[in-house]
Amino acid sequence: MLKKLSYTILFALTLSSCSDTLDDINKNPNATETPLAPYLLTGTLKQGADLYWGDANNFNSTLLFVQHWAKIQYTEPDRYDVSNTSFTSLWDKGYSTLITDLNTIIKFPDAQANSNYKGIALSLRSWTFLLLTDAYGSIPYKEAGQKVTPAYNTQKEVYTGLLEDLRQAQSLLNSANGSVTGDLVYKGDIAKWKKFVNSLRLRIALRISYREPVLAKQAAIEATSDAAGLIGSESETFKFTYTSSPQQNPASAWFETRDDFRISKTMVDQLYALSDPRLPVFAQLPSDASVGKYVGGANGLSNSDANSQGFAKTSKPGTYFLTSASPAVIASYSETLFNLAEAAARGYISGDAEQYYKNAITASFNQFGITNATTISTYLNQASVKYDASNYAKSIGTQKWIAFFGQGLDAFTEWRRLDYPVLTAGPATVLDGKIPSRLFYPGTEQSLNGASYQAAVADQGKDLLTTKLWFDVK
Repeated sequence: MLKKLSYTILFALTLSSCSDTLDDINKNPNATETPLAPYLLTGTLKQGADLYWGDANNFNSTLLFVQHWAKIQYTEPDRYDVSNTSFTSLWDKGYSTLITDLNTIIKFPDAQANSNYKGIALSLRSWTFLLLTDAYGSIPYKEAGQKVTPAYNTQKEVYTGLLEDLRQAQSLLNSANGSVTGDLVYKGDIAKWKKFVNSLRLRIALRISYREPVLAKQAAIEATSDAAGLIGSESETFKFTYTSSPQQNPASAWFETRDDFRISKTMVDQLYALSDPRLPVFAQLPSDASVGKYVGGANGLSNSDANSQGFAKTSKPGTYFLTSASPAVIASYSETLFNLAEAAARGYISGDAEQYYKNAITASFNQFGITNATTISTYLNQASVKYDASNYAKSIGTQKWIAFFGQGLDAFTEWRRLDYPVLTAGPATVLDGKIPSRLFYPGTEQSLNGASYQAAVADQGKDLLTTKLWFDVK
């Protein structure tokens, strides 16, 4: 009996020793056991830019819906012939990567992340939630990251919650509260982050303007009267600047190996009609020199009809958007001025809506390298460009649509909200002449979070591309 007990003890000690040895062997001596706020911040900025500017949510979907780009082959997305597996990356990476990592920063003790890290993380999380609700509608918000099967919140609840989150983010941001590293956008400049927060607040105020005008006015006043100010120059535009491969702009990487996109005929025709000097920035001349002018690809064609337009006879998007270092613009000075114009037109804030509108167009020209005062003045004085106070949605909506070129997710949202310009679905599209009003929920939600998904669909409407979202009432 004693001998048996001795063997048992010896075996247990041996196992313990092996376990300790294996633990030591499996440790990565170069890895940190605790995630660091600067690295998480750098990662979320890069991955957020890729998500916003990449193929799945931008040039292979929303840029097609708003007819900025068109497909010249593999035209299924341009015909809206898609499924609930088509729009998973915004949802999956938005929740599992961006929001998860940003929540980690927010929950860090002060010794690991000062309040500026937390304010930045809260503002970026708010931007991520905003992209999600703008695209899908009702989404997990309050319970996101808290439960395995989180309940969905309505779009109204998300928007109003984000206004509160951004108010909190603003209170956390203070240059006296410590420095920030790992910030690839504003290089730790807290004053610029505070302006970004206020610009997001103004953006959300207009999102809810048709549904909740009283709250929208209050939010617009708070955003514009905050002492920190708004994005006020091109140097304060929120953008992620890429470098070279493998840290290159996603569109640049795509065009290195593929040739299936053109600038949309709708955009080219609009820019020609307005004698718009942004056309050579937005488009390349066809490779067939005999064509001699910019030619857009039509949206919503069958594969054969799209191909027959001629690869060499149609214009690719401009090289401004297709170089390795092309920036991912996320919140521009131009957009902020357009938002001020609309807020003034609605009577939410004081100010000259027409002047804000002119300044917004000028800022867009400057963003794309057009600075000649005579060129800008000539453009602004055209009857077709002049501000129409009796239909500010048309003036602002049309010019904002142009200025948002390349920013598919936000261009899609603002086009649905303002309903300008008037777009027509292509001849081979599959939604009975309609253009999508939202993205499908990922199919995995039905299997992994079925009860919450079903409750959201019952409240919002069928999980279809044509179901209008809460903010989209016109």
